[in-house]
Amino acid sequence: MPDLPKIAQTAPFPVEVEAGKSYFWCACGLSAKQPFCDGSHKDTGFSPVKYTAEADKKVFFCGCKATAKQPLCDGSHAKLG
Repeated sequence: MPDLPKIAQTAPFPVEVEAGKSYFWCACGLSAKQPFCDGSHKDTGFSPVKYTAEADKKVFFCGCKATAKQPLCDGSHAKLG
C-alpha cells in the first residue's frame, strides 16, 4: 500500500461543474480519467473524494494530490520537488 498518491500532474484541473451534480475526485493519482476516479484505487488504501457542486462554475481540482483542501487545489503543487 503506497504512503503517498501518484502525482497525476503538477497543475490543477479546471472543470466546469454543474450545480447539484456530484463528482468523485481521484485521490490515488492512478485514474486514467483524471481528475476523476475510474476505480484504479482498488487495493491501494485510497478512496475517491466526493464533491457536490453548489453552483454552475469553474473549479480547480487538485492534480498533484497534495492539497490540504481535497478535492480542490490549494496551491500545494507550487511547493513540490
